[in-house]
Amino acid sequence: MPHEPDTPFVEVVYALPTRQWVARVPLTDGLTAIDAVRASGILDDAPGLETGEPALGIWGRRVNASQPLHAGERVEIYRPLRCDPREARRQAAGPGIARGKKRTATRTSR
Repeated sequence: MPHEPDTPFVEVVYALPTRQWVARVPLTDGLTAIDAVRASGILDDAPGLETGEPALGIWGRRVNASQPLHAGERVEIYRPLRCDPREARRQAAGPGIARGKKRTATRTSR
């Protein structure tokens, strides 16, 4: 979407591991995060985005879809999590940690 150099705008971004979308949307009075996402066209273009209201953030901070926007802000569309991050950390740490046990160092004699 073209914009004039002096026109205030917001960016809308969405990223997959292999591709990213970035769109500039002219800032209008009362523009909300979800309005900017819809105006960007990313919902129609990007595969894997679920219908309905996506999870959104501004510069890494989660916000409601009705969040009013200011010039220069970047609205981020978040992908749904595939697994619970806490569970993934437990699995990566090993079986003893997952049950609440601390790892202990073992000594070997020489």
